[in-house]
Amino acid sequence: MQKKSILTGIFMLTLIAAACSQTASGETFPNSGIELTDGLGRTIQLESRAERIVSLAPSNTEILFAIGAGEQVIGRDDFSDYPAEALELPSIGGSFGEINYEALVELQPDLVFAAEITPAEQVQEMEGLGLTVFWLANPVTIEGMFDNLKTAGLLTGRMNESSDLVTELATRLEAVQEALAEVEERPLVFYEIDGSDPLAPWTSGEGTFIDALIRLAKGRNVGSVLEGEFAQISIEELLVQDPHIILLGDAAWGVTIDSVAARAGWESLQAVESEQIYPFDDNLASRPGPRLIDGLEILARLLHPAAFE
Repeated sequence: MQKKSILTGIFMLTLIAAACSQTASGETFPNSGIELTDGLGRTIQLESRAERIVSLAPSNTEILFAIGAGEQVIGRDDFSDYPAEALELPSIGGSFGEINYEALVELQPDLVFAAEITPAEQVQEMEGLGLTVFWLANPVTIEGMFDNLKTAGLLTGRMNESSDLVTELATRLEAVQEALAEVEERPLVFYEIDGSDPLAPWTSGEGTFIDALIRLAKGRNVGSVLEGEFAQISIEELLVQDPHIILLGDAAWGVTIDSVAARAGWESLQAVESEQIYPFDDNLASRPGPRLIDGLEILARLLHPAAFE
């Protein structure tokens, strides 16, 4: 999960030359290379499409495989576990911010594809080792995620595939919006990220994709009243807000519907009384990649099942 969202400007994507040659996938790539400005405001130049990529973020890895560039990925971070093929790639670390630079250099990548979980200082270290690093800023909207897909397509010479994927995802997004067009009721949703302390569980505030998906699914986010993108909410505040639905983003860590219902003080919550507690795959809400649309579709059906009958 990415704890911080830096509101950088949307990249300026500029092709250097008009003359083009065919790539292996049958698409075009500028003869004289490509020049892009990344999320850190750095100008990155590639002479040709990236053929040996190391991805340093789960979202980036999912994007690369989704646009058909999986065969160009030669390494990953510890957290990149989707799709299954990614697990077959060598890992260069990344847990708790630690990167095995020796292993990274040995892979001889022509592009290191980083994201906001990689601090700018580490980007500088990698550049000092002679590596080309593109830092992809977290989008703050679905449209921004689509832009990131197109950026990845430019870097990998998969422009056609990325454009097709954006079209497909946009169609699915529109289908959800059409299904919910007449919905007026907006249930109050508590999304639990970490309930290790049941008296002050962690949730998601404004400015996150979790919050954005809840809004798109025509729900109201309990965490929107809190300060910060991720914050703890007191049991007292949770009881005051009294959510209609509880989503367990920490279900993968063993949190169950029964264990939540058994928490002291939680028994009087509407969601507990009406048994409106659901496990939710947090990867579909916290990774800013193409599976966000999967998360939206699931969430919309949970909040408004009648709209999809």
